[in-house]
Amino acid sequence: MHPNKLTAKGIFLDLDGTLVDSTAAYIEAAKISFHNLHKETPPTQTILEIPRRIEQHQSINDLTGNCTEQFMPIYLKAFYAATKKHVKLLPNVAPTLEHLAKKAKLTLITMRHVPNQAIRKELDYLGISQYFNLIVTALDTTKPKPSPEALIWCVKTLNLEMRDCIIVGDSVNDMRAGKAAGSCTVAVLSGLYGREELANEQPDLMLPDITLLPKYIE
Repeated sequence: MHPNKLTAKGIFLDLDGTLVDSTAAYIEAAKISFHNLHKETPPTQTILEIPRRIEQHQSINDLTGNCTEQFMPIYLKAFYAATKKHVKLLPNVAPTLEHLAKKAKLTLITMRHVPNQAIRKELDYLGISQYFNLIVTALDTTKPKPSPEALIWCVKTLNLEMRDCIIVGDSVNDMRAGKAAGSCTVAVLSGLYGREELANEQPDLMLPDITLLPKYIE
């Protein structure tokens, strides 16, 4: 899990929990949703379990009081609105991306169900859009992560070989997408997932956050 160097002509990067801290946006979205449903807002730990389960297509009925059908549209609308105000770059991400962009072609692959242009606008605001050759959202693919579909499309578009690419993310879906595609996988512990559950996916490398990645890239 700790190789000396990874070959990377292409690097696929996740957004939430990898490049940006979305915790405040998750909390804001949950507060708005539960308030609109006239329900008490649960503890933060429960709130942060919601996006984890949504990402893995697991039920959140026990978290929403069996009101998931009414909860989800409110929550998603509130979350995407909150990202404009509450999402912030994780420490030292910008200089890290600048360094990585000199070594490889960078692609952002996010599971957010928003238009590509919305993500580009957010990255512009955060000052990092110039580092990415491609941006792919859940709306750009018929099968989002953990399907390898987006990774395969990016490799073809950038004229790369999958064996020369790595995927970097904070979630089990990132690792599974990478494994399914045949790329190297790098797990970071800066998001919603813990060391043990990411280790279970057997990533090629595990790091506290993305800022340590450049020293592992050839």
